[in-house]
Amino acid sequence: MVKNVLSTKIIPTALKSRNYRLFFIGQGISRIGTWMTNVATIWLVYQLTDSALMLGIVGFISQIPCFFLTPFAGVILDRCNLHKMLILTQKLAMLQSLILAILTLCNVVNIWCVIGLSLLQGLIDAFDSPTRDTFIKYVVDKKEDLANAIALNFILVTGARLIGPAIAGIIIVKLGSGYCFLIDSISYIAVIVAVSNIKIQHQIIANQQTNFWQQFKEGFTYTFSSVDIRAILQNLALFSLFAMPYTTIVPIFASEILHGDASTLGFLTASAGLGALFGGIYLNIRPIERHSGKMMVFATAICGVGLIAFGISNVLWFSLLMSLIIGFSGIIEIASSNTTLQTIVENDKRGRVMSLFTVTFVGIQPFGDLLTGSLAHKIGAPNTLIICGSFCLIGAFLFAKHFPSWIPKP
Repeated sequence: MVKNVLSTKIIPTALKSRNYRLFFIGQGISRIGTWMTNVATIWLVYQLTDSALMLGIVGFISQIPCFFLTPFAGVILDRCNLHKMLILTQKLAMLQSLILAILTLCNVVNIWCVIGLSLLQGLIDAFDSPTRDTFIKYVVDKKEDLANAIALNFILVTGARLIGPAIAGIIIVKLGSGYCFLIDSISYIAVIVAVSNIKIQHQIIANQQTNFWQQFKEGFTYTFSSVDIRAILQNLALFSLFAMPYTTIVPIFASEILHGDASTLGFLTASAGLGALFGGIYLNIRPIERHSGKMMVFATAICGVGLIAFGISNVLWFSLLMSLIIGFSGIIEIASSNTTLQTIVENDKRGRVMSLFTVTFVGIQPFGDLLTGSLAHKIGAPNTLIICGSFCLIGAFLFAKHFPSWIPKP
């Protein structure tokens, strides 16, 4: 009996599904390359411009398409074949990384090239992110394994966030940013092959005879008329605005405050990835459904403390520790929000609701990037993070105060 209990708790049940195993492996390889590109891009921008404001602008440009386009993408996803859409977005992302690699390796890259290609990647992500979130429901064999699959997916993403930046830091120092972009473009082959071999369950597709704009309006009405969904998105929006953009100004801490180089940036980013990995493992063991409200409040508050402490620190080991805490709280917030939404949403509206989740999670972040980049330019990076952390603490208090009946009791 003890063996069976341990097996249930430790062995991820979602991995028993062949489709999910393929999805997991392909995404894992590709995500490592993606995080290498993320680190290489912000380092390249800082090298080209030596500007905190430009870091914020590039972050804004790369993610703002999600804010405007993803709600429309959600309607399209409810009306189209998710399998084909996911393969298409992966091919386009591979092409974008390859172009950036060629420009950088040929020493003809400039800030305008980076901005243009960042915008292109943002356009791709506006469709890719909600497609991934919606697709995951169809690659698990059992409905009860969905929460476990989502938790595992975040472990995968954050594991890549741990490995990718550490590799990127070494490669940038030894070979340059261009090789990170090249490796990323090659890594997309793995996910394209994996997804091509997946045979998904029957997908419920919304009635295509219904007017597109009517379905668009229906998605908003359904989402914001639900107290639970609205509360989740409000808390996540605050988190995305004040907590997520901290990665945009990390190069300033690595270079000017901690007096390091690209490897220091890689270690700081990898430390956040390690924290997120611990968070994913925690979620894989602890049932999210019964504690999701408390988890969201806890994550927002702890992240606020971590941001303030990171802003104050000028010692590498303490900054690494705070980065780990920020990464841990981030994955708790995002995974709890995602799992709760996936559990309560109706299948024929899943694409539209998850697209609004993407808008809240990804689409609001560019405004945070622009805000933190501008503040860091005016008042310095440390003061900026202290302000952002303070808003997270205030937000956690307000969320817990205004939704006490929604937060599950122990």
